[in-house]
Amino acid sequence: MLSLPTQEKKVPRQPEDLKSARMDLDQAFESFLHVAGILEGSYGHLRAEISRLREELEVKNAALAQSLAENERIRAYLSRILESLPCGVLVVNRDLDFKLINPEARRLLNSNSHNGTGLAEDIPANLKSSLKELVSQPSGEERVWSFDDSADARTIAINCAGLPEASSAHGDLVLILRDITEQRRLEREREIARRMRALAEMTALLAHEIRNPLASLELFAGLIQGAVSNHPEASQWAVHLHAGLRGLSATVNNVLHFYTQAPPQTKPINLAELIDHTVQFLQPLALQRGMAIQWEKPAALCILQADPHRLQQVFFNLAINAFRSMNPGGRLTIRLGSETTASGAIEARIDFEDQGMGIPPEILEKIFEPGFTTRAGSPGLGLAVCQKVVEEHQGRLSVWSAPSAGTTFTLTFPLSGGLA
Repeated sequence: MLSLPTQEKKVPRQPEDLKSARMDLDQAFESFLHVAGILEGSYGHLRAEISRLREELEVKNAALAQSLAENERIRAYLSRILESLPCGVLVVNRDLDFKLINPEARRLLNSNSHNGTGLAEDIPANLKSSLKELVSQPSGEERVWSFDDSADARTIAINCAGLPEASSAHGDLVLILRDITEQRRLEREREIARRMRALAEMTALLAHEIRNPLASLELFAGLIQGAVSNHPEASQWAVHLHAGLRGLSATVNNVLHFYTQAPPQTKPINLAELIDHTVQFLQPLALQRGMAIQWEKPAALCILQADPHRLQQVFFNLAINAFRSMNPGGRLTIRLGSETTASGAIEARIDFEDQGMGIPPEILEKIFEPGFTTRAGSPGLGLAVCQKVVEEHQGRLSVWSAPSAGTTFTLTFPLSGGLA
């Protein structure tokens, strides 16, 4: 038999219980309002702090951006300085890996390397070895290397300085490279000039000391030649003696003319008379060599403003060179004339035409260089003196030559007195 559940009877709440519940509820609400007020105040403080932090962050970000921009500007400025330095700057480690290299260093090392690319393969092997030796034992002393390739020959001075780390460990090294090629060239030229100046002073002194007794010897040789004119054998000896002395005199005068810096002492001279004296002076040399001089004198009178002693030395040099280029029986033709230039000016023209073997084409452009000679023991000053003296007289010296056809030297001078 089933039993039905019994229904619980509701007991009505008493007024005291309602009052107590209401009081609890009011107290809870007041607590809620108090806590809500506290939270609202904390939220306000939090918002204010966030706003302050945001403003401070914006200020710091602006300062950081300004600092970064300034750093970038300074970096770009230093980079421009590095790029434009006239010396090479190379930063490497001890394995010779490039950390930084400026354009001048790349040029000096023939390198196409940039930062961080390692040692360039196109650097000469001997220079690589020298650089490795330098960075392995940086002494602070400047070292110099010279190397030559098909395109360029350079001399480089290299200084090495270390960049120690903060921990005092060995860091990278800075190499400063300077191209001293031009400096070394100037030093060599100054040294050569100094030696040449000393040689010139000594040579000129010796030439002066030799010329005075040489003039006396020439005078006595002439007297001896006249005294033995009736004795053919002795006369021939006198001719050789006279010719040798005059050849030596010409060499001494070449030295003096080449190294003397004094300006020429010019005056009006008769060119034909000057060449007459030259031919008389040269006759002993021609007789000694079994050669002849053909002197083609013009009918007109040529007056030239010139230093007769220096100009006569030019004639001696050209004639002696002609004698040396010819075999016995040869003839030297000296021809004086005049010609009119395109501008209508009248110039004197003097030709020294020989019947020698000619000048080889490969040396024709070198014959006027001081010291150039094809004869052992010759100072090689004759033609250099000729060119120098001719230029001092505002003249021109030219040469024509062909193998086995002889050589002709032509001098042209502006005529001061014209033709008469």
